[in-house]
Amino acid sequence: MQSFELTAPTSVDDAVAGAGTYLAGGTTLVDLMKLDVLTPRHVQDINALPLRGIDTADGLRLGALERMSDVARHPGVYPVISGALLQSASQQLRNMASIGGNLMQRSRCSYFRDVTTACNRRDPGSGCPARSGANRMHAVLGTSEACVATHPSDVAVALVALDGQITLASAAGTRMVALRDFYRLPGDTPHVENDLRPGELITEIVVPRLDWAVNSTYVKVRDRQSYEFALCSAAVALDVRDAHVVDARVAVGGVATVPWRLTAVETALRGAPVTEDAFQDAAALAADGAEPLSANGFKVALLRRTVVRALCELTQDEPTGSRG
Repeated sequence: MQSFELTAPTSVDDAVAGAGTYLAGGTTLVDLMKLDVLTPRHVQDINALPLRGIDTADGLRLGALERMSDVARHPGVYPVISGALLQSASQQLRNMASIGGNLMQRSRCSYFRDVTTACNRRDPGSGCPARSGANRMHAVLGTSEACVATHPSDVAVALVALDGQITLASAAGTRMVALRDFYRLPGDTPHVENDLRPGELITEIVVPRLDWAVNSTYVKVRDRQSYEFALCSAAVALDVRDAHVVDARVAVGGVATVPWRLTAVETALRGAPVTEDAFQDAAALAADGAEPLSANGFKVALLRRTVVRALCELTQDEPTGSRG
């Protein structure tokens, strides 16, 4: 780790007025600094800023410095969000990691984290060895010739499914951005991962009120039960009435370069009967546009099965049928 200057602003105005990299829980930043992937000269410890609070009175509002574990166990938080948080990292890390920091965590691609190898995210124009190398964990959706790394956040998938927004503060004022629009596809500029402007700071996460999102879940498929990133995940919320789907929200992770909203699947579900056959028909659209690599072709079928599993979990008390 290289030397750096550390300051601790006590107000948002002071933080956005100064230059430097923001430090909250540090569960990603410190790791990458140890590896020399990130070498900031100035780090601002923002833990003294008044960016806490959980409000479930009308939708959900989260201060960006709220810890993942506190949000996960707070009454009134939508189950899909709690589930995504509880299946993230370890209990110890969840006790330290902030919600805002989790949304800003960097790629877990091994090539990105190894400064002795090429990586277009870390060193633009150097190449993407994952395309022909070790790519079992990598994306099949939203990829480009320049990058195939998956987005690492679980809770970002749940928030995208529920149309979550973030509030960004800067010296010029504040703005709100839909999280779905915040993350950028890699294209030919994979080092530009999001719409965060220089000096901006996430201050709040907002989820619009959606009463039927109490019927929601997060399914995460991974190589081991805990402390592991997703091979595939699905965040699903369903409005079910009279054994038919009235409305749906579906997003997936572990298979795409950004949290991936499945609008075609949502459309197919609306008006469909609550049956496994109907769920399979809708989930057949989940992998449209997928471009598997040499070692991750299994993710195409896994993606469809994960969506069906999540849908079945949410409707297990409803009458269902499946193809013989």
